[in-house]
Amino acid sequence: MPAEPGSSVLTINELAEYLKISKSTLYKLAQEGSIPGQKVGKHWRFHKDHVDEWLRQRGPTARLPKSNL
Repeated sequence: MPAEPGSSVLTINELAEYLKISKSTLYKLAQEGSIPGQKVGKHWRFHKDHVDEWLRQRGPTARLPKSNL
């Protein structure tokens, strides 16, 4: 999916802060191909618009409380 002109490109640090997750979790998602991104040389880059669309497609999730059984 081509990026729109002027769309924001984020680094691992910026996207981890935006998503409020650890960098190690984000690296894992990127390496698995679970989140839209691409490697430029040794560095991962993410188009914010693509990540926002990925979040919308995932929809809301809720964690159920663990049972003590």
